[in-house]
Amino acid sequence: MKTNNNTILITGGGSGIGLETARKFSALGNKVIIAGRNIDKLNAAARSLDNVSVIQCDLTVKSELDALVQQVELLYPELNVLINNSGSAYQYSLDENSDAYEGARKEMEINYLAPVRLTEKLLPVLKKNAAAAVINITSVVAIVPWAVMPTYSASKAALQSYTRLLRLSLSKSDVKVFEVLPPLVDTEFAKNIPVDKMPPAAVADAIISGLAEDKFEIRVGFSDHFYNINKESPEKAFNALNGVA
Repeated sequence: MKTNNNTILITGGGSGIGLETARKFSALGNKVIIAGRNIDKLNAAARSLDNVSVIQCDLTVKSELDALVQQVELLYPELNVLINNSGSAYQYSLDENSDAYEGARKEMEINYLAPVRLTEKLLPVLKKNAAAAVINITSVVAIVPWAVMPTYSASKAALQSYTRLLRLSLSKSDVKVFEVLPPLVDTEFAKNIPVDKMPPAAVADAIISGLAEDKFEIRVGFSDHFYNINKESPEKAFNALNGVA
């Protein structure tokens, strides 16, 4: 798929993977729209990039998501790439009094339900345009769940299942469906986790190269390593990621 002359909507585009992906696509001559809740972050990002516009939106609020869709239909009818990148994560152990239900609810709303709703509402726009794509950002923990982020792992596994079935459902259309599986990335919500992290720019590079090669499952960094271990033995992969002897 071509990586220039697209019109691209990136959720969570004000920081982290979203911002670096916007930066890379902007430099390649694409029109980029970044969406998110923090208007100051969005505006700061747009000022630092070329040909980038912003839409403020809390994707977990239906009325705001509907307003975003209406703006896209009105202002960007040529939209042909949707990148579902917005996400949140909570760190806790399931054996503690950690209010896991509330964490899981918030994570499922933004990590899973929001992409499902936004994709469904924008599919009519995408289907009207040539060389269209949906790109969902999941995680290595969609393959192997991680005890440090238990319900985040579950939300990303749900998004992975949805992504695979969406690809199957759209296989006879012109809309391609990609999944990006990064390892832990050096972003705000991961700053307190004391492990090595991948720079967001490296994930953005992998997205662009995967798109160019029509690589529908883009496993970044050690995600590919754990994918291969998991194929050999899910128990071995689970124990390795979670430090189980």
